[in-house]
Amino acid sequence: MSRIRSAVTAVDRRSFLTATGAVGVSAGIGLALGAGGGSGEASAAAAPTTPAVPAPRPPATPVPVSPRPLPARTTLDTVAAPRGEAAPYRRLGDGPGWHRVVRDDLAAPRSGREGRRTVLSSFVQLTDLHLVDVQHPVRTEYLRSMDLSSWRPQEALTVPGAVALVEQINALRNGPATGAPLSFAVTTGDNTDNNSLAELDWFLTVMSGGRVTPNTGDPRRYEGAQNSGERLFWHPEDTRPDTDKKLGYPRIEGFLAAAIRPVNSPGLRMPWFSTVGNHDTLASGAMADRSGFLADFAVGGKKLYGVSDSAAATLRQTLKSGSRPAGGGLVDLLRASTRSMRAITPDPGRAPFGPREYLTAHLDPARAGAGPAGHGYTAENLDGDTLYYTFPMGENVTGISLDTTDRGGHFLGSLGTEQLTWLERTLTAHKDQYVVVFSHHNSWTMTNTHRDPAKPGEARHSGDEVVALLQKHRSVLAWVNGHSHRNSVLAHGSFWEISTASHIDFPQLARVIEIADNNDGTLSLFTTLIESSAPHRTDFHDLSQTGLASLYREFSFNAPGAGKAGAGTSTDRNTELLLRR
Repeated sequence: MSRIRSAVTAVDRRSFLTATGAVGVSAGIGLALGAGGGSGEASAAAAPTTPAVPAPRPPATPVPVSPRPLPARTTLDTVAAPRGEAAPYRRLGDGPGWHRVVRDDLAAPRSGREGRRTVLSSFVQLTDLHLVDVQHPVRTEYLRSMDLSSWRPQEALTVPGAVALVEQINALRNGPATGAPLSFAVTTGDNTDNNSLAELDWFLTVMSGGRVTPNTGDPRRYEGAQNSGERLFWHPEDTRPDTDKKLGYPRIEGFLAAAIRPVNSPGLRMPWFSTVGNHDTLASGAMADRSGFLADFAVGGKKLYGVSDSAAATLRQTLKSGSRPAGGGLVDLLRASTRSMRAITPDPGRAPFGPREYLTAHLDPARAGAGPAGHGYTAENLDGDTLYYTFPMGENVTGISLDTTDRGGHFLGSLGTEQLTWLERTLTAHKDQYVVVFSHHNSWTMTNTHRDPAKPGEARHSGDEVVALLQKHRSVLAWVNGHSHRNSVLAHGSFWEISTASHIDFPQLARVIEIADNNDGTLSLFTTLIESSAPHRTDFHDLSQTGLASLYREFSFNAPGAGKAGAGTSTDRNTELLLRR
């Protein structure tokens, strides 16, 4: 344990949970899924008549998870890296760690600060987990004919990959820079991928603990792109060539059965807070389904695996530009392609969830895990139809979680006037404290001006406007976010913007952030990236939960069209960010 003093320990766990609303939440709020599979063990057994309506959930039964000794490893120690000679498909192994970079953009470092520090807050950020139902009918995998990165070979393994990340966070316990105990974790959106009830159930079970069966539709077998016969996708269990086998992806007998096998999560052993992203709000993270067609299609018995190149190009451009944010482009394509569709097993668990379902699922007492109840959300959010809130991060530090998604559609973000006004009022109310802002979108991806259909008269506000507002309040230390799937740390004159790479694309990271007062007129924000607990080396014959998590990382490294920019530069990774205060 570091000899650095910590103000965090002054906030004991009971006080922390009480302050954040772990006490007094009504029972009987839950999330119900259909009988077609895909639910965590705590899910109600009976299928609801209307799948999108929350139903009571019994308390979760603890699932025994065989402990395996895990080192408190971070990317300061080692990072997954390709080994051996260059080849189309590279195997991973233990690479050198990333050193810590001191950034003095906003303040000069003063000697002796290491011995003067008081830790104000220490926590973990997880972002863009994208827990994917790879058999979901609304998915647009066929766009891969225009862009190889539109479908990833690792997508079937998001759940064991996320559980391995939870295991590594639990193994850390203390911040690597200061030694202060990690007080909480926070997700910054895109917790799910297809905005489906099944994925929401998986996310909450992974985070709070339990058994997840990452399968929908037929409970006995996989029905998706990887056994569709379409050679555009990697078919791990046959010998015929496909796009990915030509690049060295292996044949793995039993892979698809293993991918839909139950997975056990210990759940985070610290309180955790939730922030919403565009994939948690919109169909495919981009479409506001106003007609209801996509919602009906999601639970039905048909799926489209292939389209013409011209149709794929048209839809890809429509989604990229946001020109039809209500999903009309996809609806038109599906209606025109009925003869090309194949039969799959229907499942009401694939139904989309709205803000109310998202909130009630988080408020379910069976999902409390290590707390707090609601994971930041409260009954006030239900009453006000809002997804933003404040929470205590430690002594004299307040967190603000924003909802930067635009219910009008498109994957870019913005804030409505009501929320921007609330943010300004909240910053003023906390002018005598330190503040950290959390959101899904970062400043440069908040350019969406589509109006919220429920508030057609309300203007939307950009990331530049949010930056300008935060710069007016010296209490703001940082804006922590994700969305872009790459590491980036930007100086904004009076605060730092910290964006973290996703956990679905390589290098599959989360970030520890420690805030310390140097007691010399400066603060230090330490950022340290972490990987999951899965070993860097893989074994194609190891289809255990841990083995699948290792394959998840290696497949993401080799994913065609993915690129390697997600890691960022050394100044975006492990840092000490100085601020004058």
